[in-house]
Amino acid sequence: MAMVAITTTATDEESQVSQPKTPSPTEMTPIHNAEIKNRALNRKIDVALLPLLSLLYLFNGLDRGNVGNAETQGFTSDIGAQPDDLNEAVSLFFVTFVVLQPVSAAVGRCIGARHWIPIMMFSWGLVTIGQAYIKGRGALIATRLLIGAFEAGFYPTSIAYLSSFYTRFDLAIRLAVFYGQYAIAGAFSGSIAYGVFHIHGGPLKNWQYLFIIEGALTCFFAIVAWIWLPSGPGTAWFLSPDERLLAVERMKQDSAAFVKHDYGEDGMEMDRLHKRDFIETAKDWKLWSVLVLNICASVPSGAFPVFLPLVLQGLGYESILANLMTVPPFVCGAIGLYIFAFSSDRRRDRGYHIMGGLLVGIIGLVLTVTVPSSTGKYIALCILLSGIYVSAPLTMAWLSGNTPEPGKRSLVLGVNGFGNLGGIIGAQLYRPSFAPDYHVPFYATTGFLVVAFVGYLSYRFMLAAANKRKQALLAMMTEVDVENERLNDQRYADKKLTFMYGL
Repeated sequence: MAMVAITTTATDEESQVSQPKTPSPTEMTPIHNAEIKNRALNRKIDVALLPLLSLLYLFNGLDRGNVGNAETQGFTSDIGAQPDDLNEAVSLFFVTFVVLQPVSAAVGRCIGARHWIPIMMFSWGLVTIGQAYIKGRGALIATRLLIGAFEAGFYPTSIAYLSSFYTRFDLAIRLAVFYGQYAIAGAFSGSIAYGVFHIHGGPLKNWQYLFIIEGALTCFFAIVAWIWLPSGPGTAWFLSPDERLLAVERMKQDSAAFVKHDYGEDGMEMDRLHKRDFIETAKDWKLWSVLVLNICASVPSGAFPVFLPLVLQGLGYESILANLMTVPPFVCGAIGLYIFAFSSDRRRDRGYHIMGGLLVGIIGLVLTVTVPSSTGKYIALCILLSGIYVSAPLTMAWLSGNTPEPGKRSLVLGVNGFGNLGGIIGAQLYRPSFAPDYHVPFYATTGFLVVAFVGYLSYRFMLAAANKRKQALLAMMTEVDVENERLNDQRYADKKLTFMYGL
């Protein structure tokens, strides 16, 4: 993920991580002034973009998982379907969601995130509203397929969009704030459902109001996003002319040694996608190696936004209260993610932090099936969710930073969306036949996380070995050869010997 100079030593890396003492005004150097300007620029972008994009992703999570809340109120029986039909519909949601993710990400790269994000969002909001009026198994499956199709490109397009505003080691904590809304969506969904499900006496079922309210809010914020979002850092309306220039130049410098592009007035590359981007993505061993691990790690995070209310019902909480009791575990999930992501950026490490989150999740799963009391199991679920949301955003940050070519990066992030296949596995595991204790699904989920833990450890050592090989080859090259390696296009972006993979 990082581009490090060949002469960098361990002591240099430690000095980068540590926080230097703030100098007095008379001691200011050009480097200190640049750091101050960068921090000020990041703060403006944080205020103008991050809250809105995070809010949009919140509704992405709400509209994906609200069928679980609705099911606690008899959703499937009211529409003439069976409880197992919900598992099938949730699984099939991930079919369109996963298969169309690279395609949708490519469309977003071509037409621009500023347009594609609102279009996707408005579309799935309309389908969510329509979900309030469906009847039968077929309509249930159709609406979930459509929501999956429209939501498919939202996450990779948003990540690629953010990566055009933030440099590589400013990105992970922002991704955590963004992705954390997926955990917060679970908490927020439970809170909304708890309130909406107290509506009685109206012309509709209370779960119908849930779909209508959340779908209408999604459509509203899609319109807001289309008005608010700039095309790129060069046209960011919330920045001064000098700040826009700085925002564009620092992104160019972040990858200038490895990629070469012509840029438009918005600061975005004019040549959006090349045939070589598709070829290099297909040949990228890093992507395919980590994808299997991401699928395994995503099993619990894909399942619990939908099925946690039903798991809590199995602990003895009544249907409406079960929705409210989902709030603390999901809040724990967001807090855990923020802590791990902040530390990941600060220490410039991805692999060990991902493994740390997986370890917390494994501990939570073991406690969930071994602690006898319902209160103890509830606490164990809070521990479990504190770790399961860490791997996905840090994996995205890891792949993003290790893919300096923007066109290829958008495709890599889209293909990595196949990690959501873990949601299909989770939907099949947490079936009503395993209620109320769900021991078999918990055992299986533990196995997936253990495999992911061992795999990510191996993956980190693979990257370290690749860096060692590159350094050995560079040691035998002259300065002229090294400079030629940096600037020619014989090897593509991260494959250049001068590019060192972040660990």
